[in-house]
Amino acid sequence: MTAWEVNFDGLVGPSHNYGGLSYGNLASQSSGQQLSNPREAARQGLAKMKALHDLGFRQGVMAPHERPDVATLRRLGFAGSDAEVIRRAARDCLPLLAACSSASSMWTANACTVSPSADTADGRVHFTAANLNCKFHRSIEHATTSRLLAAMFADPRHFTHHPALPEVSQFGDEGAANHTRLCRGYGDPGVELFVFGRSAFDGRYPAPGRYPARQTLEASQAVARLHGLDAGGVVFAQQNPAVIDRGVFHNDVIAVGNGEVLLYHEDAFLERERVLAELGDKLAHRGGRLQAIEVSREALDIEDAVQTYLFNSQLLSRADGSMLLAVPEECRGNPRVWQYLTELTASGGPIREVTVFDLKQSMQNGGGPACLRLRVVLTETELQAVNPGVLFSEALYTRLDAWVGRHYRDRLAEADLADPQLLIESRTALDELTQILGLGSVYPFQLD
Repeated sequence: MTAWEVNFDGLVGPSHNYGGLSYGNLASQSSGQQLSNPREAARQGLAKMKALHDLGFRQGVMAPHERPDVATLRRLGFAGSDAEVIRRAARDCLPLLAACSSASSMWTANACTVSPSADTADGRVHFTAANLNCKFHRSIEHATTSRLLAAMFADPRHFTHHPALPEVSQFGDEGAANHTRLCRGYGDPGVELFVFGRSAFDGRYPAPGRYPARQTLEASQAVARLHGLDAGGVVFAQQNPAVIDRGVFHNDVIAVGNGEVLLYHEDAFLERERVLAELGDKLAHRGGRLQAIEVSREALDIEDAVQTYLFNSQLLSRADGSMLLAVPEECRGNPRVWQYLTELTASGGPIREVTVFDLKQSMQNGGGPACLRLRVVLTETELQAVNPGVLFSEALYTRLDAWVGRHYRDRLAEADLADPQLLIESRTALDELTQILGLGSVYPFQLD
């Protein structure tokens, strides 16, 4: 059956700031308390969407969340009007206000895990919102994420939505950042690779010692069960705990897959040979042939991967069957990484072209091209059932670019988070955005 991969990119929100909130994410930590530029960040993301759309790739848009999250601050004991809540939080616990003001929903690769209809028992596309409970500032996202997904993929004949897993450490779930689907064609049954950092209940699996392993085996297994995936189409692999301790907080910082191709670092998986053999066997049973491209530690060390987000790039299938790799500018700025990419595209393998994007604002906050998008495989019928307002077009780009220009600040410091006017600006922008995208009422301030 004919199907397409549609990349739904997250719009960067009006409160984009560098809070340094994500322990284990070295880029996020090192940028803490620097000045940010929300307007530039949003426009850099929009430019990437437009460029890929112009190249013929199907794109969609996912809206940001309401920030600061006043409802969460109220749950934590701050009272009064919205403005008073913000002022009191800034006075008594500024780090908490910063966490409740994070624009981290821009990382839509963490929004949920998606399984296409070709893989699921009921023949529908399944979504499970990620609980993201490893980090407080992200754990408050899944309720709004679920409403957004339901507004985007509303037809129950084609789409099934599951709530986030229990919000406890044993079921820590980080969404598609630790999930890769390999297949012969997008419409064919595929093999879904779930990568976890630790097991909550089985002591046989080693855990990292310095940084937290955010995804558990038990969470990955639960998502596979919820989506109705059969054993022949699932592989569970443990991320190498040693690379987690070197800043590889998600699998998509050390590996990327698309179609039959898996591009990964030699140190990505704890049991590399077993994982590759199982992937190859299961993909072969589904009519495919695994093309594994290993980047050796001699070619690139982990520090290069983390600093440039080489593997957090988008691997995209072109009409002629070859693939394009969309990388951040930081890859071109690193001589070793750029040399590797030059040799890779000249090698005659499936990856024939590299395109470079300036995403400095998001890179400094700890995410590259792949973090900014959620991949959803859709048949023609399913694509017709998607809310048309969120599908990217030249006209939508023009409207969104103008919307950003009207509503976003061009600089934001930590002290600015204490300004109640930021909440007013954000709500005004998001209220207009829901009309542009045809989402209806999805934000708490619209539901009150």
